[in-house]
Amino acid sequence: MRIHYGFDIELSLSQPTTVVTLMDVHSSRSGDVIQERSLRVNQNILTQKFQDPLGNTTRRLAAEAGLLSLRLDGVILDTGLPDRVNASADSVPVAELPADAMPFLMPSRYCESDLLSDFAWTTFGGISGGWAKVQAICDFVQDRLQFSYPNARETRTAAQALEERSGVCRDFAHLAIALCRAVNIPARFCNGYLGDIGVSADPAPMDFNAWFEVFLEGGWYTFDARHNEPRIGRILISRGRDATDVAMITSFGPHSLTRFVIITEEMHDVATLAAE
Repeated sequence: MRIHYGFDIELSLSQPTTVVTLMDVHSSRSGDVIQERSLRVNQNILTQKFQDPLGNTTRRLAAEAGLLSLRLDGVILDTGLPDRVNASADSVPVAELPADAMPFLMPSRYCESDLLSDFAWTTFGGISGGWAKVQAICDFVQDRLQFSYPNARETRTAAQALEERSGVCRDFAHLAIALCRAVNIPARFCNGYLGDIGVSADPAPMDFNAWFEVFLEGGWYTFDARHNEPRIGRILISRGRDATDVAMITSFGPHSLTRFVIITEEMHDVATLAAE
């Protein structure tokens, strides 16, 4: 399966501002990219590109005041298979976890697993099997939270989402991550593209999506508390402890978002990207 992905984003900057982005395909999927047009920037400015320890590709732009337009698109080859399911996978004792999974047991800014520990153990502690426990958490989060763009708030934490019963995909992921960590299952935040492939089309404008991964027997597995079903065609952009680590755009100065268009669609022929 070939999937066309990309973004067309414009920021209004009132002064010269350094802007950092995490919107490139993750290094773990870069080998699947079969065509990509380079990042197009409307300003003639210095742009640096580097990779962090988790394989996230970061760009740093020394932008001038005014409008800053960022455009990128490409085609990626995907298996066309849904997320891997291993219902028999159990949790791994903390004493036996690999060292690189340990940081994803700790509380973080948006995932206060320490505050939710008593609730998590009371609600999910008696469930046998790691996979069953994570699935029960996803079922709970999907039922607990109402998806609502109008009620979105960048500062909402997992504990606040639990209390307020509202959120967007990042809040669904944060709450599920916090509850998993509270019962000793490492969980990490993921951001990326997820088109309406194999499911009914969502009438809302396309957006980036947040999901999460947990470490169980056999490695890391994908879960999605908002959609709560295996999906086809995820394109990973970034991984981190929570949204703090993988903000799509960070500006070191004030900005306003004036255009935000995301593309994620299956290509049904062998056509390639047209030249610009």
